[in-house]
Amino acid sequence: MKVEIYSDIACPWCYVGKRRFERALAAFPGAEDIRVTYRPYQLDPSTPTEPSPLRERLAEKFGAANLDGMNARLADVGSAEGITFDFTRALSVNTLTAHRVLWLALTEFGPAAQAALKDRLLSAYFAEGENVADHARLTEFAVEAGLDRDRVVAFLASDEGTDEVRREIAEAQEMGVTAVPTFVFEGKWAVQGAQEASTFLQVLEQVREQSGESAASQAAADGDACADGSCAV
Repeated sequence: MKVEIYSDIACPWCYVGKRRFERALAAFPGAEDIRVTYRPYQLDPSTPTEPSPLRERLAEKFGAANLDGMNARLADVGSAEGITFDFTRALSVNTLTAHRVLWLALTEFGPAAQAALKDRLLSAYFAEGENVADHARLTEFAVEAGLDRDRVVAFLASDEGTDEVRREIAEAQEMGVTAVPTFVFEGKWAVQGAQEASTFLQVLEQVREQSGESAASQAAADGDACADGSCAV
């Protein structure tokens, strides 16, 4: 079974969704036959490449008075999934370069390396206050995930992967992805949002039963997600 997960590193619900989906996979018989890949999406492509405090950027979008409640809810949800959200340290920065390295990870090192790097980047962004656009830090994160240091350094010194990542983002928008995370199963069924692990498990079971059908269909489920630079809270 093929599962493609469209998400952005700057999306807290993508972090939650990743953890919940992994818990569902751990409980799913035949999980070893599922190929999971992460596809790029940018909630706000206009985000500057120079980092700034995420809290300030969120205050501009949602109003400072709303931040505490939003952050508190995410902190509670994250804690239940073993995730730390520290919005006092988090930095807002353009995620295109990080998506390029994720593309490299998948293309040359495989899905397991890409998944490890995805988790590392999400933690760096939301828990550690790291600049995920900084080439030196990206290199270290990539090496921790199993990528070759020299290859990553050379890759970041070039424009390699830029066109491919932008094309994948455009293709996602063309196929109707408007919010993340969005999980696409076998190229036919789409589930949006950070669903509960039990819901993902049900979806996996249903897709396994129906994957022999030839007619394309889409099953969309509402859940916590981010769209157009905003997140449901």
